[in-house]
Amino acid sequence: MRTYLDHLGVEKGLAANTLTSYRRDLRRYRAHLLAAGIDDLDDVTEQTVTDFLVRLREGDAEHAPLGAASAARTVVAVRGFHRFAVADGLAAADPAAAVKPPTPAKRLPKALPLSDVEAILTAAGAADTPLALRDRALLELLYGTGARISEVVGLDVDDVAALTDPDLDPDSPAATLLLRGKGGKERLVPVGSYAREALTSYLVRGRPALVSTAAKSVGPALFLNSRGGRLSRQSAWAVLVKAAERAGVTADVSPHTLRHSFATHLLDGGADVRVVQELLGHASVTTTQVYTLVTVDNLREVFATAHPRARDA
Repeated sequence: MRTYLDHLGVEKGLAANTLTSYRRDLRRYRAHLLAAGIDDLDDVTEQTVTDFLVRLREGDAEHAPLGAASAARTVVAVRGFHRFAVADGLAAADPAAAVKPPTPAKRLPKALPLSDVEAILTAAGAADTPLALRDRALLELLYGTGARISEVVGLDVDDVAALTDPDLDPDSPAATLLLRGKGGKERLVPVGSYAREALTSYLVRGRPALVSTAAKSVGPALFLNSRGGRLSRQSAWAVLVKAAERAGVTADVSPHTLRHSFATHLLDGGADVRVVQELLGHASVTTTQVYTLVTVDNLREVFATAHPRARDA
């Protein structure tokens, strides 16, 4: 096990915290083997590893039961250890190969009610200062397009120039925004009137004021911090959290919360899941279908009121 941990640290370059977790998991596995009277890797069987997984989930006198995610992480460490032992000639067979880590329960995305989203957006721009104009435009764009935070803070002024044209036809192709997502994938998303108006106000009254107070030359970034540099992901996150606090929204919020809310509200409004897939930039519709689970209450309500066999006689 020490040889394996050295391999992970030196050859694989795992971070110190990750190595600490592996060391803790393998120490617990070693105790399990010794308690079973096993001191040779070739005596470990698939049932030995399976019993260890069961013990992880049930807990014992010294350890609380582990959830699926924590147990899965420990089993991954054990599987990696046995795979390494075979590759390095320390064992003849891999008894852990067929033991699958438990699948964590699928966590449903948390979407905010529309009223909460509107309250947050209003609170963000309430002060009508240059920073407030920026914050309102930032959050309107996040919710209005379902963009990832990295996609929005990466925008430049030229990327949205066409959207602020007062003569823009909202139904024209120009009323879209090019987003650059994961893996360099690009997609076009429509931008609604609220986001366009917020962007225009920021570009006319907000950003020039931030540029004028900057101590250095300002680049092409759309969203600027108070020093004239590009707004970071962390600062954009803080903008949302502060706006939620001012709005009295007690739920935990993050930029991804607005993305979840965007998708859920679209589906609640009758949007096709494949359209939402394109708007979110998901490679597979399966990824998007998790949002349909969030709207199951809405589906039940529609069924109960619309289907002739759903109502009581």
